[in-house]
Amino acid sequence: MKKIVLLSGLLFAIASQPMMAQIDASIKLNEVMTDNKTSLIDEYGARHAWVEIANISHSTYNIRGMYLTTDRSVLDKKMSVPERVKRMSQIPNGDVRTNLSARQLIVFQLGSQPAQGALHLSVPVNSDKPTWIALYNGNATQLIDSVTVPVLQADQSFARIANNGNKADWEVKSADRVTPGIQNQTTVSESKVAKFKREDPYGFGMALMAMGIVFFCLALLWVFFTLFGMFMRHQEMAKKVINQQPIKPITLTVEKTIEVGHKTGVILKDGLESKGIDREVYMAVIGLALRQYEDDIHDVESGIITIKPKDTDWDDEYSQMTHLHEAFIPSSHNAPSIPTTPQLH
Repeated sequence: MKKIVLLSGLLFAIASQPMMAQIDASIKLNEVMTDNKTSLIDEYGARHAWVEIANISHSTYNIRGMYLTTDRSVLDKKMSVPERVKRMSQIPNGDVRTNLSARQLIVFQLGSQPAQGALHLSVPVNSDKPTWIALYNGNATQLIDSVTVPVLQADQSFARIANNGNKADWEVKSADRVTPGIQNQTTVSESKVAKFKREDPYGFGMALMAMGIVFFCLALLWVFFTLFGMFMRHQEMAKKVINQQPIKPITLTVEKTIEVGHKTGVILKDGLESKGIDREVYMAVIGLALRQYEDDIHDVESGIITIKPKDTDWDDEYSQMTHLHEAFIPSSHNAPSIPTTPQLH
């Protein structure tokens, strides 16, 4: 029987670990005011120091039975649970407002009387000194969240602006920016250099960034010189081609070819219209053919004009000289002779 009880307790403890881890990640101290002069007022018209608790998850958690304290002595692990409970204030049961839904907030009045309401706790707060405030689970053994609040001026608050794993970032908010019961509207005044140092304290990120930049620059240089080399080789090849076959003669040849082509086109066009014979020559040939047709120097074929050559000896120098000689030398009868005139046939 004892073995069964021990085994059940062990299994319960093991099963409760993930639940505790979820609570640690979901329930957070969100905003604290230690010197309330003109800020939040309770249902009795009084002003107290206050703390805001937030459920930053998208699930519902009930925080009833948890403990709030400002006594650092509870951090002593040798302290017994009953002694630790005496130095804490428990969030009471029986109030639906402690059942926090997703992204919900709840504000507790500190340094007040629990008899005044479920949201009134007797947690002491000294506004003249830095205040350490912590939230424990219902067994008063597991620290869920804690923060040390610096000395604040009247109506200032200390608010969480980010949650980076187990470490939260906080800032002091002026009186006009305090938001009890509302999601914190904060501005980050931290410089980029300071934030980089905080997020990369050992410089690993800086080293990786520097190496990445160096390799990126080397890759750019490789691409540039590769393209530049290809361009220079192309230019060198172009120069060799120009030296072997000058561009100017090629250009003149092209221009001459275009000119000849144009003239050939004109000739072909005229040839189609005049059947390849020049108009003047064509007219002269027709005129000569008609003249010879009138002189019966043609064949009898119908529709065909044939030009036959006829030797008239008009260009024979010997014949012409003979005619002239006979014309001017008298005959033996001393009779004048009439000079003959060459006939044109």
